[in-house]
Amino acid sequence: MTNKELLYVEDALGHEQYFQTRCSEIASQISDSELKETTQKMQRQHQSLYTSFINLLN
Repeated sequence: MTNKELLYVEDALGHEQYFQTRCSEIASQISDSELKETTQKMQRQHQSLYTSFINLLN
C-alpha cells in the first residue's frame, strides 16, 4: 500500500472506532427496545467495518 492509502485506512479505522463507541454509549441510554436494538445493530456493523479495515493491513 502507498502512504496515502495507509493514511486513508488509518483515518477510516479512527472513524469506525468513534462510531462504535458512540453507538454503544447511545444504546446504553435508550429505553425503547426497538431503537436500542437498531443502535446496537449499527454498533455491530461499525465493528465489522473496523475488522475489515484491520484485515486489509494483514
